[in-house]
Amino acid sequence: MLTIDTLSHRLSSYLEPDQVNRVKHAYFYAEQAHTGQFRRSGEPYITHPLAVANILASIHMDYQSLMVAMLHDVIEDTGISKRAIAEQFGESVADIVDGVSKLAKIEYETQAEKQAKNFQKMALAMAKDLRVIVVKLSDRLHNMRTLGALAPEKKRRIAKETLEIYAPIAHRLGMNDWRVEFEDRCFAAMYPLRASRLQASLQKVRGNRKSLVEKIKESIEIRLQREGINALVIGREKHLYSIYNKMRAKHKSFKEIMDVYAFRVVVDEIDTCYRTLGAIHNLYKPRPGEFKDYIAIPKENGYQSLHTIVIGKQGVPIEVQIRTKEMDELASRGVAAHWLYKTHDETNTKSNFDRANRWTKRLLEIQSLTNSSVEFVENVKIDLFRDEVYVFTPKGEIVELPAGATPVDFAYAVHTQVGNSTVACRINDRPAPLSQVLESGEKVKIITSENTQPNPNWLNFVITAKARSAIRHYLKNQHHIESVELGKRMLARALMHLDINLDELNEDQLLHLKTIHGVDAMEDLYESIGLGHQPALTVAQTLQPNVDVHNALGHTPITIESSDGVLISFARCCRPIPGDPIVSHTSTGKGIVVHRETCKNLKDIKNKKENIAATNWAANVTGEYLTEIRVEVKTERGIIAELATRIANTNTSIEGIQVDERDAEHSVINLVIAVTNRIHLANVMRKVRTIRSVERVVRAKN
Repeated sequence: MLTIDTLSHRLSSYLEPDQVNRVKHAYFYAEQAHTGQFRRSGEPYITHPLAVANILASIHMDYQSLMVAMLHDVIEDTGISKRAIAEQFGESVADIVDGVSKLAKIEYETQAEKQAKNFQKMALAMAKDLRVIVVKLSDRLHNMRTLGALAPEKKRRIAKETLEIYAPIAHRLGMNDWRVEFEDRCFAAMYPLRASRLQASLQKVRGNRKSLVEKIKESIEIRLQREGINALVIGREKHLYSIYNKMRAKHKSFKEIMDVYAFRVVVDEIDTCYRTLGAIHNLYKPRPGEFKDYIAIPKENGYQSLHTIVIGKQGVPIEVQIRTKEMDELASRGVAAHWLYKTHDETNTKSNFDRANRWTKRLLEIQSLTNSSVEFVENVKIDLFRDEVYVFTPKGEIVELPAGATPVDFAYAVHTQVGNSTVACRINDRPAPLSQVLESGEKVKIITSENTQPNPNWLNFVITAKARSAIRHYLKNQHHIESVELGKRMLARALMHLDINLDELNEDQLLHLKTIHGVDAMEDLYESIGLGHQPALTVAQTLQPNVDVHNALGHTPITIESSDGVLISFARCCRPIPGDPIVSHTSTGKGIVVHRETCKNLKDIKNKKENIAATNWAANVTGEYLTEIRVEVKTERGIIAELATRIANTNTSIEGIQVDERDAEHSVINLVIAVTNRIHLANVMRKVRTIRSVERVVRAKN
């Protein structure tokens, strides 16, 4: 049984006597605080903090982390405050303890919100000191090892949370041994039957594989000795959850997964890694396209190694990883190796530590751009789960992005302002769509403009948490600004019918408006009007309730100046364009929706007179507007290509196309195109009519 004396003896192998005594002091303090408390298994509660400290001792964590391990549940489970811990053990230890502690005393609407708030608090503390997460991971690791005493439902809930949050964090921080244990224990807790059957199959197949594994290992060792390379060759076993995941993701049988043999070769120097790679490629034929150099370009979590797949005798695939001893240690312990190697050569461990710090700083950026803790956790999950691609800036700097990232993700990774002002991109010096998925090794150049803003459609393809959060934050802010501006304009227009100037309202009148409509500031009232929650005329009548202003509606029309704007949209039923006679109505939550005067759907709206507004196009209206044309043609080969080419020659983009065959000889092609005004549309239709196969061209009505 583990005792404080056993642990102290272990700690004395790498800590100073004074530091060991401080850890013991923290233990006795926690033991007294937890007196009378027991775990579900019936053991005294102090056995848990002691076990967590022992896990940290196995990776040689510093004495303050070990003190935190002893004290990590004191704030949460006893009456002792953070201030009391700070007085006893110092501010640094108290801050880490507070970061690890849950927000136990706050009521939450849902379990998801509770977990999200707890993780958000821990993530922000982690960004200040990485030891918060290392202690939390060791705490969770011991909890997973002792799940047996819990009810099945609680086991599954804890395992699910661990698999979704803590295993990916361990992976992100390069702590591979812990990630593997998390995944296997979660798998066993969530799917006990599947895990036991897979484990039995694995035990059975190991015996059959043993002789072949030994033969391959011996062949590699003999070849390396012949080349004068001193190396340790280890046959790698796949862990249960990894096998299960590959079977599900790749739709492969257990036999197919186990047909691949994996080995790790550990050498002394980086140069030797590449010599070893050459020797193995001489021994076995390499599979084309399967070599990856993570030494030259490390993974985002700091992982370094050479990966190759070769084909052995009888066509057996062999995966080989080649790395130095320090890389192997880093691959197992990740960021925790920073403390393990602190007294030795820190070059690689510091690099790994800096990467982890960059990731935690990114958490702060995501946090600043999200309002909801649940949204924050979802964004972090997106950031955690993906593999990486490595692309280059025009200056040759490497940018690490999750697999599936696009140029917009790249732009936001460079800087939020670059992302917000992106208009186009070039990949390997060629124009490319902003939605194109990036591949490792590509050079990306972002073209920006000061007079632009994020496109809401970007949310359909960006995948990084930073990009999604920044776009949503900008649009939400822009939505607020535009709704306030629009609401103010609409109220000013309504007040004009009462011969009242909005800018000349006195304090009493403003207070009356705010009180009647239950808002704290006029800005809130403007926003409510702009979003369509309150009609401007109804608000205006608050100041002169006895005057009917509805008959005056329409004398001062709303003016449309541009196709841009979050709170001005153009009805898809009739697709108005500059030059069309138009009206608009205010739709709740959407702002102003513009229709053509002849739109059939206005009949239902016109009964609500206060919701309809006369609307005009500004003389210098700008932007592109979608409209639809119907083209009746004789069915001929290549007609659609000819039609598209003719339209493209008028500087018009086609946004949608649909073909309806009337009979064997005739078809109707419906095209959604982007034009600037009615003159532009007339030019397009004139060009289309000159095509020999076209019989009729008309603008579509709803």
